[in-house]
Amino acid sequence: MPSGIEITRLTARYAAPHGQAVANAPTRRALPAHPKLNNPVSEDLRRTVPDVAKLSIDAMICAIGATIAKAVSRQAFRQVDYVLPITFAELALSLGAKACAVISSPGASLSIPLYYCRIKGELEREIQGIGFPSMTIIRPGMIGGSREEFRPAERLILPLAALLRPILPRGLWINPPANIARVMIDAVLSRTDGIHMPTSRDLV
Repeated sequence: MPSGIEITRLTARYAAPHGQAVANAPTRRALPAHPKLNNPVSEDLRRTVPDVAKLSIDAMICAIGATIAKAVSRQAFRQVDYVLPITFAELALSLGAKACAVISSPGASLSIPLYYCRIKGELEREIQGIGFPSMTIIRPGMIGGSREEFRPAERLILPLAALLRPILPRGLWINPPANIARVMIDAVLSRTDGIHMPTSRDLV
């Protein structure tokens, strides 16, 4: 998965200037200051829920994610990639949000043996049922940008994918974090009714 903090930082930067709205962005790491950015910070995002509960919200964007290796256990991974997004989505809807955009995975499936993809499948099913009039589920491919932790495989694959881009199918091109952030912002601002699932081809 991408560096969630990088996508969140870009999303907040793009969202804050729109109209008179304030971008409320609970994060585990502080974002660059902006006059229209409210940024509750806590390593445990559950602790930001009381702050968020005081707000009026038009739309929600969720870029949180982890790997099982980084989360240490399957239970901790599920907490980050399933429980937290659903908790904030239900809260956002109760506070008036009409649109939601969340990052999932191209392999998300309830029936796949791979635990990571199965949790993403559960997330997609549950978040679609919460009741947002406009729901966007982003299924990116390989994502560029920096990482908070060292990932040897990505250090090899990303430069190779960039080198081979001219001969690779569009769906295998690297997805820049800035493109993902813009697609999420556009989705919640347009508030097109229904469920939408942009994939790697839409994010290059």
